[in-house]
Amino acid sequence: MSLITPDKLQKLQQALHEKAKASPSWRFHALYDKVYRIDVLTFAYRCCRLNGGAAGMDGQTFGTIELYGMEKWVGELAEKLATKRYQPQQLRRVMIPKDNGKLRPLGIPTITDRVVQKAVVLLLEPILEADMPPEQYAYRPGRDTSQAVTAVMKLLLSGYTDVIDADLSEYFESIPHAELMQCIARRVVDGSLLHLIKMWLVVPVEEFNEGRKVKRTTRNRDTGRGVPQGSPLSPLLSNWYMRRFVLGWKTLGHEQRLNAKIVNYADDMVICTRDAGDQTLVAMRSMMRKLKLTINEQKTRQCYLPSESFNFLGYRFGRLYSPRNGFPYIGVRPRKERVQGVCREVHRITGKQTTLLEAKKQVDRLNELLRGWAGYFSLGTVSGIYQTIDRYVLRRLRQWLRRKHQVARGSYRRWPNDYFYKELGLFRLGSCRGNLPWVNT
Repeated sequence: MSLITPDKLQKLQQALHEKAKASPSWRFHALYDKVYRIDVLTFAYRCCRLNGGAAGMDGQTFGTIELYGMEKWVGELAEKLATKRYQPQQLRRVMIPKDNGKLRPLGIPTITDRVVQKAVVLLLEPILEADMPPEQYAYRPGRDTSQAVTAVMKLLLSGYTDVIDADLSEYFESIPHAELMQCIARRVVDGSLLHLIKMWLVVPVEEFNEGRKVKRTTRNRDTGRGVPQGSPLSPLLSNWYMRRFVLGWKTLGHEQRLNAKIVNYADDMVICTRDAGDQTLVAMRSMMRKLKLTINEQKTRQCYLPSESFNFLGYRFGRLYSPRNGFPYIGVRPRKERVQGVCREVHRITGKQTTLLEAKKQVDRLNELLRGWAGYFSLGTVSGIYQTIDRYVLRRLRQWLRRKHQVARGSYRRWPNDYFYKELGLFRLGSCRGNLPWVNT
């Protein structure tokens, strides 16, 4: 579900975008007064409400705001911004697991701070979008991971098979504040708006330790680095800084001299070249040092296709074999770890603790998982993987029904495939087809 942008705000965004597009050197100087416009703040609130999320350190929820009165709350926030009395509150740190088993720190702002940040994003995004190079795919309107994967595949099939698989160490946490603000100031010279962004960059982070005592850290302020992940503004700021590398790659002549093409998605990046991987790696390291970003040398590597393979955005690129004739080809498929991950989630959903659920409710839960997974992993060679997951889902559902009804055997005859697909409406991955957009374009 998505919200429809109000006409008045849409016209403002269009005007900002057109001005930025028509005048690449124009610097916007009157934006802060738009942040506290009631229509902007109201729409920002609705966007944050739609996204949901946990409360910040103040404990305030969307429910308490709406009991108080959303319009009244927005009006009071607008007054605070207009009179420069607004001050961001500390972030609440939570740790979420990553695919590699490590934890990623998220800084959860209060709802008040989320709404103000979203209002700023509504104004800055049209400006930045006018400046964004085509190599960047993350957090942009009309762009997604499938387009980034497709772009890499097109390069590989065009002979760009000498690949730098780049990994940055803690990109969000290492973005330097001074250099980031310089990037923004090349387009925005509204001092009040810049001050807002500076305050958000250095806000303290608080978390509960084992004794439920609050521990406060001021790492970002002390080091002058870091964009807190978990806020509405962090994707925009991370894109803004990475843009510096992408444009620099062209301006310094690396793209033309090395015939090296970048595909970037947030902190994930590959650089594809025909036969200049060694020089490309040297140039990338030099530029990252100048940008004060750290390359993860253990994960960054040069690989040659088709003899080697690499991972990008959950997909694996490399040599595959045709199931029809056995011929090798360069292709892409979901990573084994991602397939194992969805199977683990199916196992969890169909665990012993869920036997009290109705069968239709259980299938609905699985459908939500499977549709989401297939929506992301729909590119490349997926038919065999889809069939494997379908078989696993059916096996787990039959095991779940045996436990539920205390039946020892004969589950296939009692619950044939048609029972799940036709009667309960189980989503069948095998009915989907992988997309190969690079073949047709």
